[in-house]
Amino acid sequence: MKTLLKNARLQKGLMVRELAQSLGIDQALVSKFESGTRKPTKEQLNQLAHILDLDAKALKVQWLKERILYEIAEEEWGLEALMVAEEEMKGKFQFIEKPVIPKSLKTIITSINKLQKKLSKLRKFDSYRIAQALELEYTFESNRIEGNTLTLKETDLVINEGLTISGKSMREHLEAINHKDAIVYMKQLAEKNTRLLAREVLGVHQLVLRGIDDAHAGKYRGVQVLIKGSLHVPPAPYLVAKQMEDFFLWYEANCKKLHPVILAAEMHERLVTIHPFIDGNGRTSRLIMNLILLQNGFVIANIKGDGKSRLAYYTALEEAQTTGNKEAFIHLVAAYELAALERYLKILGSA
Repeated sequence: MKTLLKNARLQKGLMVRELAQSLGIDQALVSKFESGTRKPTKEQLNQLAHILDLDAKALKVQWLKERILYEIAEEEWGLEALMVAEEEMKGKFQFIEKPVIPKSLKTIITSINKLQKKLSKLRKFDSYRIAQALELEYTFESNRIEGNTLTLKETDLVINEGLTISGKSMREHLEAINHKDAIVYMKQLAEKNTRLLAREVLGVHQLVLRGIDDAHAGKYRGVQVLIKGSLHVPPAPYLVAKQMEDFFLWYEANCKKLHPVILAAEMHERLVTIHPFIDGNGRTSRLIMNLILLQNGFVIANIKGDGKSRLAYYTALEEAQTTGNKEAFIHLVAAYELAALERYLKILGSA
């Protein structure tokens, strides 16, 4: 593991001092990690995986292996004890790799899984024109949630024909164009199965606000904000960077444990609750949610922007933010994903 850490640090172009500052520890401790004389804690291990862009699971396996060897390498019956422990662990931890699904969501998740498997067999009949039409609707709805007044047809004319709509603001035009470009970037990340790190989230946000607020596009906020009409108060600006670090650490720890739809909903709620940007938090959070869905073979969950749907969306989100009960919000996202899968299959000619 010591070689892995040092090579990763050098590849990132980081000095020992810089890595230590990112970890919030003394640089002498980092040197000990790289020399093998000290082992990182579990929390430090997750931070190292995040900062050095290492596979968290692979790093944890190396860490555990070295701890085990340290304990039993020189013990006479060490190998026998290891074999006994292995048998016990097989029974005790066999559930770890299975996605966690709360009882209240099992029915809808089961339905989603069935449709996703069905869709995977019909992908050969897919067409870029289907994706183009559905992505246009997604841009229209996501922007409508935030107050954009372009109609679906007007959004199409702005994006695909390059036309200017009389009576509509330049911001509304840019919101449509930017969201389309952000979808393209999101799909590129999904196709490459890119790990979700800060640069990806900042990259999405930069596209969302490009030309609208370039001074704050792709940057965490440095001021306090309030969400109009919501009881939730986002964290103070000096807490944003730390909470975003925790956001990515939580993702690394849970991305293999949770069902992708539940994970996507969780990441949406967690990001928009931190509210790390001055503007564009909702669009960015929904794009990150759909990035996770696409990476796992699902389709875009298009939350509607009409008055009734928007109220239900904000109500479920506020309940999660103010009470900690996320069940209604996760169920809402799951319902949109189920509807999206049903529609996609119908378009492909398989109801």
